[in-house]
Amino acid sequence: MSEPLGPSRVTQISRLDYQPRELQIRKVRLVIEDGPQKGEEWVLEKDLIRLGTKEDNDLVLQDKTVSRYHAELLRDNQDMLLRDLESTNGTYLDSHRVREVYLKPNTVFRVGATPIRFEPTSEQLQIYPSRHEQMGDLIGRSLKMREIFGVLEKIAPTDVTIIIEGDTGTGKELVARAVHTFSRRAKKPFVVLDCGAVPETLIESELFGHEKGSFTGAVMSRPGVFESADGGTLFLDEIGELPVDLQPKLLRVLEQREVRRVGSNSTRKIDVRVVAATNRHLREQVKAGQFREDLYYRLAVVQITMPALRERPDDILPLVRHFLKRIPSNRNGDGSLRVQELSEEVRDRLEVYPWPGNVRELYNVIERACSFAESREITPLDLPDQLRGELTGASRGLPIQKNLPFKDAKERIVELFEREYLVELLRRNNFNMSQAAREAQIDRKSIGRLLKKHGIRIHGLKDVDED
Repeated sequence: MSEPLGPSRVTQISRLDYQPRELQIRKVRLVIEDGPQKGEEWVLEKDLIRLGTKEDNDLVLQDKTVSRYHAELLRDNQDMLLRDLESTNGTYLDSHRVREVYLKPNTVFRVGATPIRFEPTSEQLQIYPSRHEQMGDLIGRSLKMREIFGVLEKIAPTDVTIIIEGDTGTGKELVARAVHTFSRRAKKPFVVLDCGAVPETLIESELFGHEKGSFTGAVMSRPGVFESADGGTLFLDEIGELPVDLQPKLLRVLEQREVRRVGSNSTRKIDVRVVAATNRHLREQVKAGQFREDLYYRLAVVQITMPALRERPDDILPLVRHFLKRIPSNRNGDGSLRVQELSEEVRDRLEVYPWPGNVRELYNVIERACSFAESREITPLDLPDQLRGELTGASRGLPIQKNLPFKDAKERIVELFEREYLVELLRRNNFNMSQAAREAQIDRKSIGRLLKKHGIRIHGLKDVDED
């Protein structure tokens, strides 16, 4: 018998002893020491801060001796570099005119006639799981996903650079889009470049642009993705595929916030927030000399790791509900949903399947099932071969992940067996724990411990020991 596709029967158990994640956001405080703006201060978390009289500077100064674009502060790892931008009246430190100099904490420098105190600071944020189960197109009621939502809610309004790691199909681009959507850059461009999909001979041009005639086939000048994303967000997918010889050039752009097109002698200023993603372990690539360490730390100001779908099975049914509303072919002529439900058997199979292709694979499975379904309900016959076998592991074989070490593969099989066995055992016994324990010839508390071990709770479960 089927049920409406309502709230998932598997939900994450909340922990009262939850320890919040701590996140440090580096900032800069600039205080005007004298002049018409004396006492004014700005607190900024940007890696590049421009000072001048033009309104598009980060620090707009009302001083006739200050140039339109007078100077800039540039974060270089843990230090801050003060750089003069060929101003008319100069930038000074301790009465010495400087072109560029590293600033010490509480240093007073002068642009034109305006003295400014530099104070590095930071904000320590405690990140708790979000109360929301959706952020943009990201869906998740599991603790792992709500922890990610909690991070995104804090960092999206800032300009910090982010790197997203996770297996293929886990939703890394959706994270980047959510960051953009909930930032002050939301009305500006969101540009995507898949570094692994562009031939090595063209990747530099794609990133930085090129001038007409700069190479064979360059019949006209063309901006790169950094220029196209100016004012907005640039998502560099599969950053681990970036050729080693291009990594220093990308680092320079991130540090100086300016690009030089291929074949050009001039640079162009850019204002872009970079979000990068990879399905590789970049730390391992750094150790192996395949990825620059300084570039890694420039990108990984904040690091987010997307969990595999098998690690958050309680998100599967909410995702399915979301997909049923989004699949174009699942609409009747009047706009109503053609397929609205999953059979109970299908639910169980979706929850125990290991999903090697993650959320992307789940979407494809549901899209296919909607095409095959002959009623408002998806049944096992509508599923692809890998999901259509008998429910029990003994008859259809639990999926073995052969790419894992023996110990990890064995643990995964045991986890799937325990989960499958418990769900079927409790269903046969009308969700009565005592009755199920007698059939399985185990202690009732053992069932409770196993349920808690896997972080699941089943609606309608009777005789539950909550201690």
